[in-house]
Amino acid sequence: MSKHHSIAFVPLDERPCNYEFPYLLARGTEFEVNRPPMEIMGLKKRPADVEKLWAWFEESCAEADGAVVALDTLLYGGIIPSRLHELQPEELTARLNRLRGIKQRYPALTLYAFQLIMRCPQYSLSDEEPDYYADWGREIFRTGFIGHRLELGIATEEEIRELAEIDIRLPGNVLEDYLGRRAVNIEASRQVLALVEEGIIEFMIVPQDDSAPYGHTAKDQEKIRSRISELDLELNVYMYPGADEVGCVLLTRMMNKAAGRVPLIYPRLSSVQGAFVIPLFEDRFFYETLKYQIMAAGGLLASSTEEADLVLLVNTPGETMMEAVSQQHSCHSYDVYRNVMELVEYGDYLLRSKGKPVAVADVGYANGGDRKLVKMLRRKGLLFELAGYAGWNTSSNSLGTVIAQAMIYLHYGRSQEHLDFLALRYAEDVCYCSVVRGELSEGPVQEMGYGKYLLDGPRGTVAARVEERLREELAQRIDTAAGAVIITDCYMPWNRMFEVGLSVRFEASGSGRVE
Repeated sequence: MSKHHSIAFVPLDERPCNYEFPYLLARGTEFEVNRPPMEIMGLKKRPADVEKLWAWFEESCAEADGAVVALDTLLYGGIIPSRLHELQPEELTARLNRLRGIKQRYPALTLYAFQLIMRCPQYSLSDEEPDYYADWGREIFRTGFIGHRLELGIATEEEIRELAEIDIRLPGNVLEDYLGRRAVNIEASRQVLALVEEGIIEFMIVPQDDSAPYGHTAKDQEKIRSRISELDLELNVYMYPGADEVGCVLLTRMMNKAAGRVPLIYPRLSSVQGAFVIPLFEDRFFYETLKYQIMAAGGLLASSTEEADLVLLVNTPGETMMEAVSQQHSCHSYDVYRNVMELVEYGDYLLRSKGKPVAVADVGYANGGDRKLVKMLRRKGLLFELAGYAGWNTSSNSLGTVIAQAMIYLHYGRSQEHLDFLALRYAEDVCYCSVVRGELSEGPVQEMGYGKYLLDGPRGTVAARVEERLREELAQRIDTAAGAVIITDCYMPWNRMFEVGLSVRFEASGSGRVE
């Protein structure tokens, strides 16, 4: 690819995974990712300045070859504001009509979009939901879960009694507010599907954030799925688990399309049962989501290593998925029902003997990388030979991120920018998510006088402690004689422990910049 491509990119929110990752992946390529200025983006529950965002987007499209758009940002001001707004359907209709105007003015613009279906967490916590979710979150979830099962005729007597008891306690105005907003959002989603049918949006993803097989979210998914089918849009609109990785995936799809390439990916799993695990926060067998993630990025599954452009080593659970913080305790299904050693040996063989690009989807655990796997990759000298690595947050977040990075690697190879993004993944997914976050969240942060959901600011003493511990973990788990990961910035974007903001670079030993 030699032609310069300009992409107008509207991220899902201001967190690094949404605002930074696609930008970082495009560095060193012919694709320039233009993002809105950070000052017009929101901050967690505070929505972005939607009017300024639209003005920025319309201006950016004048110079752009393509656009990747989080519609939740253009409609509501971000992922969390989509759960909190007081907007009426006609306001959302007026905003969506602006997309029609943009496409009319710039008919050659390739427009990819994504829009979430509002989640419904199973717990009572208002950190990312309306304030009343702190008191009534579990009850709201259970009304949807049991109500859905009741409609299907599969609710148990115990569940029916529980629902009757919740109906007495749960304030009517709380449920009315919650369900009213869901109804408005679903109406907006129906209108977006009409834009796909008209050809204004060429391709769309409806990611499912924290999905479950029954409940308010599952019922909304059924409504959208049936509308997709009515409009014959199955090949233009994919619906599968995910959220924060979709910007990376759609950017990669645009790159593959521009190059006229369909990368063939062969997945090799660490466990026979891995394909049939339903990951935490998701609603289906892992292997079905894997197919979607590869297709959404513009590729297809290969049927053999020989046929594949890239082999994806997939570190799955052996039976059921656990959280990464619990991995130091030995677990039968992880130790016995999977073979991570074979995965590492096979990857080493393919890279060294066959010259085949290899990437690692580290989805054995939720919310962090597998320390044993990374230890073995390091011993083999593979960490910075890989075409991609990810192991953060949900299984789908990791999958989309590593597939995007690996497909971009197929175009551009082992650049400094590629190595820097690998370094970021090891610093964040392994050292922070699997080690430092859990260690500091349960004790040290409280001893410093704070809580894991409320720190002393993005760049306070907690952020300094995080950076100090990350340097130690990187030296122990990642750095080798071949090179080291250097942290150049560390902050806490949402003033809580869950996510970290990092800038890092990979510094090769004695050889300077990698060409």
